[in-house]
Amino acid sequence: MIIVKDLSVERLDKKIFENINLSLTSGNITILRGKNGSGKSTLLKTILHIIEPSFGTIYWKGKLLKKNLYDFYDNVTYIADKTSSLTKLTVKDNINIWSRIFFSNINNSQLETALKTLKLENYLNKKVGTLSLGETKKLEFLRLIIENKKVWILDEPLSNLDEDSVQLIKQTFEDHCSQGGSIIFSSHQNPGIYVTEEVQL
Repeated sequence: MIIVKDLSVERLDKKIFENINLSLTSGNITILRGKNGSGKSTLLKTILHIIEPSFGTIYWKGKLLKKNLYDFYDNVTYIADKTSSLTKLTVKDNINIWSRIFFSNINNSQLETALKTLKLENYLNKKVGTLSLGETKKLEFLRLIIENKKVWILDEPLSNLDEDSVQLIKQTFEDHCSQGGSIIFSSHQNPGIYVTEEVQL
């Protein structure tokens, strides 16, 4: 699906990363490993075409990414290291907004199951700004279910989570890949998740 060849990004004559190569196919997981500030977030944004690379090429389904962006974005969910939820609104309000934006076909039963799995069912009427960092992170994961895309691109998805939540996300990753999905995610630590490719930054 995604092929990255000899990718480099420079800013003000400083190399953020250089000569990155990776491939992501159906059922596979790629991890970007490195310390904070090593360029992981920049690489993810470059793959997403948010940042223009200095050198190198990105392909989506065998075509140049920048010539196939509409199809790419139709198939990708991106979760950044910062929340996309509106903190002054409730959890329920944010879910409704995401459902409308992404034309989600998730039904109430599926949503209730997801909320219970993430232990968020009692927070529906709470404003996001009152949630803990871990609870806010788990709310972001609801977008994966609401959007229902094949490719997940996640920036530090396991940060601020307790061990039970980490195990839940690991299982969610495995389930997604077993159904033909694929994942690229970044981490500054060893997440204990089986991956098919590791890129060091």
